[in-house]
Amino acid sequence: MTRARRPFVAATFAMTVDGKITTRAFSPVDFTSREDKRHLLRQRSLGDAVLIGRSTLTRDNVRLGLPDPAMRAEREARGQAAYPLRVIVSNEGRIDPALNIFQTDFSRIVIFSTTRMPRKFQVALREKATLRLSETRTVDLPRMLQQLRSEYGVRRVACEGGAELFRGLLELQLVDQLNLTIAPYVFGGKGAPTLTGRGSTFLPASVHCSLGGMRVVGDECFAEYRLKYPRPKKS
Repeated sequence: MTRARRPFVAATFAMTVDGKITTRAFSPVDFTSREDKRHLLRQRSLGDAVLIGRSTLTRDNVRLGLPDPAMRAEREARGQAAYPLRVIVSNEGRIDPALNIFQTDFSRIVIFSTTRMPRKFQVALREKATLRLSETRTVDLPRMLQQLRSEYGVRRVACEGGAELFRGLLELQLVDQLNLTIAPYVFGGKGAPTLTGRGSTFLPASVHCSLGGMRVVGDECFAEYRLKYPRPKKS
């Protein structure tokens, strides 16, 4: 899908020096600085929508808001809503309606899932969010982005993980920018996930990352990459 038919997608992650984004138990790990947390909020504030997978949402239990009034004011000055649209992706749709995100109403919540979502979850979540359920086994990510662009006016998506969602987008060449914080720690262990999860398989094709900018704050490195995908082979 060409960029003209979908939003620009910018993903933001933090990882250790050895490439781990969390522990092998996927436990919440606070290994980055206050500056990195503000960096994440700045990237979120640039998006018309913020995108997250169910597993990451469940583990981190985030509201996906913007606590800084200055960031909200900057958005409104750009012609955006004060808060981005909040978008959740889940193939099976088993999303706990008691999560913090559903206890706030500062912006609309849209859930992209499938008809595999159990009825009791559909009933509970429809009171708190807009459900977009497809009859496919997994969420059609290109179609989802197309709908965000055409039906919700989303021009830029801030993707905040997790690794499974990021890999799915990456395999379909749907990520345009990667904001990567390298934190001064080494976790070790092959069971701890990297940016693309903890599977052993390679991507369908290597993705070239072109460095667009970098800054160092304390012991952390903040890098911005533009992603370049191989051109389809002519038959």
